Amino acid sequence: MVRKTLLLFGLGAISLLSARAQEKAELFGGFSYTRFVGSNLNGWEVAGQYKFADWVGGVADFDGHYGSIHGVGTSNYTYRFGPQISLPSKVSPFGHLLLGGAHNSTGGFGTSSFSMALGGGIDAELTHGIHWRLVQMDYSLTQFGGGSQNGFRFSTGILLKF
Repeated sequence: MVRKTLLLFGLGAISLLSARAQEKAELFGGFSYTRFVGSNLNGWEVAGQYKFADWVGGVADFDGHYGSIHGVGTSNYTYRFGPQISLPSKVSPFGHLLLGGAHNSTGGFGTSSFSMALGGGIDAELTHGIHWRLVQMDYSLTQFGGGSQNGFRFSTGILLKF
């Protein structure tokens, strides 16, 4: 897994060196759902991308999910960064690997951990500059309390391209 991750980052870095910088930015905001420690949490996701070429960019992704675990109120936030590869077209599939951190607060007690998201989705153009992220699906990993929590995140919303 580590070798594949390093290979992906290496290929991304090499492609960035040869790519002509184009000033293209994307801003996504929408609804998000995740399954965390056996509980359903709903919330939001916001992400920004700077595209170095038509097909590759760097993403900053932030989300917050809220609900309860075994009847105790919880909030879970992540902040992740990494490369995203996409196929530019009116209906545009994309994939990304995002690494960063997470913070969880359950019953007033908080803790932070490593966080990773591996996934992708499909964007569809509504009109020039405005797209609908039909679906984004990510495998999500956190490591709270010395153990690993494996989950999935599903998001949908509006994507603005400048």
